[in-house]
Amino acid sequence: MSDLVCVGAVAGSFGVRGEVRLKSFCAVPEDIEAYSPLTDETGKDSYPVILTRAVKNGFAARLGGIETKEQADAIKGLRLYARRDQLPSLPDDEYYHADLIGLEVYDTGGTPIGQVKAVQNHGASDLLEIQGPGLKSTVLLPFTLAAVPTVDLSKGRIIADPPEGLF
Repeated sequence: MSDLVCVGAVAGSFGVRGEVRLKSFCAVPEDIEAYSPLTDETGKDSYPVILTRAVKNGFAARLGGIETKEQADAIKGLRLYARRDQLPSLPDDEYYHADLIGLEVYDTGGTPIGQVKAVQNHGASDLLEIQGPGLKSTVLLPFTLAAVPTVDLSKGRIIADPPEGLF
């Protein structure tokens, strides 16, 4: 497991004074400020974060080192990470998306299905995007207790009981 967990992303500049439009991936969106300073995915570049106000689909924020609109425009798309030890511990049946990506997926008979490529959420619940050599395209598996009865992070695998006809 990586020591860094993605907690947000820069969606672009906000105004002309160097503020950015910030998307938070936290369960409580404003908690992103509590994990400051955030880093890039390498952990080398650090950005202190101050939320200035809520805006549509996120926050207007000041990031340390970003002073102009041009600098804010230049980091559009930057994913921001917090150290895992800064984040709250989760109950047994909850997982950080970063921990699920890359896990091997097996059916209940032990047959390999594929690997988790991404975790998506289109409003109702999380979906695991599964890719694998035997699949023509990626498959979206509902991340529910019925469809995914077992997540074993220590062994790096998921046991899935997919709905009939999904694979």
